[in-house]
Amino acid sequence: MGSGEVLPVGRRVAYWRSRRKLSQQVFADRLGKSKSWVDKVERGVRSLDKLSTLQEIARVLRIDTAALVGQDAAPVQATGRGDGVERIRAALSRYEIPLGRPAGGPVVAVDRMLRDVGYAWTTFQYARYPQVIDLAPTLLVTAQRTHAEAPEAGRASLVEAYRVTAALLVKLGDAELAWLAVDRAMLAATGDRELVAAAAVQLGQVLRALGRAREARSVMLTAAYRIAPPVIEYGPPAELSLCGTLLIQASLAAAQDGNESAAGELLDEAAGMAEQAGDGYDHHRTGFGPTAVDLARAAVAVEVGDAHAAIAWHEKATTRSGWRWLPAEHRAAHLLDVARAHLHAGDVGNAARMLTEAERIAPAEVTLRPVARDILAEVARDPRAPTMIAKLAATLGVG
Repeated sequence: MGSGEVLPVGRRVAYWRSRRKLSQQVFADRLGKSKSWVDKVERGVRSLDKLSTLQEIARVLRIDTAALVGQDAAPVQATGRGDGVERIRAALSRYEIPLGRPAGGPVVAVDRMLRDVGYAWTTFQYARYPQVIDLAPTLLVTAQRTHAEAPEAGRASLVEAYRVTAALLVKLGDAELAWLAVDRAMLAATGDRELVAAAAVQLGQVLRALGRAREARSVMLTAAYRIAPPVIEYGPPAELSLCGTLLIQASLAAAQDGNESAAGELLDEAAGMAEQAGDGYDHHRTGFGPTAVDLARAAVAVEVGDAHAAIAWHEKATTRSGWRWLPAEHRAAHLLDVARAHLHAGDVGNAARMLTEAERIAPAEVTLRPVARDILAEVARDPRAPTMIAKLAATLGVG
C-alpha cells in the first residue's frame, strides 16, 4: 500500500472502533474524552499530533499503534516480535546468580513477585503479547533474584516466569528459545509435583512446536500419571486440571504423529477428569474443563485431516457456557484451528469469518502469530475472500 492509499488516521480510528463494536460514547468514556472529541477525530476535524494520544487510542482499541498510522509506520510484525524476542534472549542469557555477579537492583519480595508473575499471565491470557514481550525480560531477571534470596518461597514465581515466557515464545514462533525457557522451568520445579506438572504443560507445547511429537507424547503421559490423583472421583481440582491438560497435550502429540486412535483414547480419559473439574476454573493457568476437551477434540480432528468433525466439535463447544469463560487467547487460538478446518473443507467464507472473529477477540493472536499470518495469507489469496480479509492482510503486509 503506497502512501497515497493510506486511510487518514481518523478514518482508521472509526474503522477499528466499529470492529470492536464500541459506540462513540463508550469509546470516549474509555479514553476519558467527550463524544464530540471522538466525532471530530473520526471526521478529520481534529488532528492527532501527540504520540501519547495515539498510543492510548491503540490501547483501548487493542491494536498496535502502527495500525493507526498506516503502512508507512513500522510493520506490525517487526514491532511485535524481533527486538522483543532478542531482549528475552538476552535475559535468558544472563547468569548473574550462579556467577555471583552483583544484582544491580533491589530484590523483589516474594509476594510482590507472585503478583507480578500473575499479572504477566493475565496479560498473556488476554493475548496482549506486545505487553508481555515488554514484561518478560525484567520478570525473568527479578524472579531469579527473588529465588536466589528465598529459594523455597521464591521457587513458584521463578517457575511461572519461565512458563509464561515459554508460552509467549511458542506463540511468536521461536520454539528453540521457548525450549530453553521451559527447560529452566522444569529444573526450577524439580521436587514439587504440582510445579513440575505445570511446567510440563509448556514443555508439551514446545516439543510439539519443534516437531518432536513422539517425545512429547511420552513425556506428557509420564507427567500426567505422576500428578494423577489415586481416585479420580475425589481428586483435587488443581491436580485433575493438570493431569487432564497433560493428557490433552499427549493427545495432540499423538495426532501430530498420525495416531488418531490413541489421540481419541487420551481425550476420552481427559474428558472424565474434566467432568469432575467442571468449567469456569483456571487452575495453574490451564483453563481445563469439558469445554477445553471439546476444543482439543476439534484440534485433533484438524491435525488428522477430518475438517467436518473439527467443525462439529467447534459448534458443540461454543454452545457451552464454559466457552465464554475461557481466556481470550484460548478462544482465539481455537478459532484459528477452525479456520484451518474450513480451509481444508474449501469453505473460504467461513474460514474468513473465523479469522475475523479471532482478530476481534484477540488481535495479537492474528497479527503476531506466524501460523495465523499464514492462514490469513492463504485466505486473502483466494478470489472469494471477503473485502475485510483483504484489508486486514494489506494492513499487516501479508499475502
